[in-house]
Amino acid sequence: MGGVTMARRPVALVAAAVLVLEACGIVLLNWILSIVVDRQQMSLAGLQPRAMSAGSWIGGAVFGLYLVLCAAVLVRGALRDRAPAGFARICLISCAVVHGVLGALAVGLAGWVAFLALMVVLGLLVLTLVAYGEGRPGDGRGNAENPPNGVPPAAPTSA
Repeated sequence: MGGVTMARRPVALVAAAVLVLEACGIVLLNWILSIVVDRQQMSLAGLQPRAMSAGSWIGGAVFGLYLVLCAAVLVRGALRDRAPAGFARICLISCAVVHGVLGALAVGLAGWVAFLALMVVLGLLVLTLVAYGEGRPGDGRGNAENPPNGVPPAAPTSA
């Protein structure tokens, strides 16, 4: 288990960097889609092209911000070397689920390369979650054998 302990910080940082790159790619892709919809005056079920263009842009921005939030959670966990807990852990789990579902869809829609890319990100997220464990409250206290403030005082005994 020592190898996993040593690798969890770099894995979390790599996962964060990949999520930031993915967020930039998603925002760029949705921006391009909004331009295409706007210039071709496409309409779907009577929706205005401007509404579809704005919806594409806003959807990409929201998803990009979500991925950046997950990356920030990973960076924070890597810098503190502590497992994310509560809302942060839920964000990472939901990000892993989203990547799993998108990977399943990507096989049919975009091909095996897109599937592989999404599965690499999923693997990094799952490895980060598993390497840090459950994130119990006592995880961040440090090395119990060599406490930084010296030997802890002995517990009082009753006479």
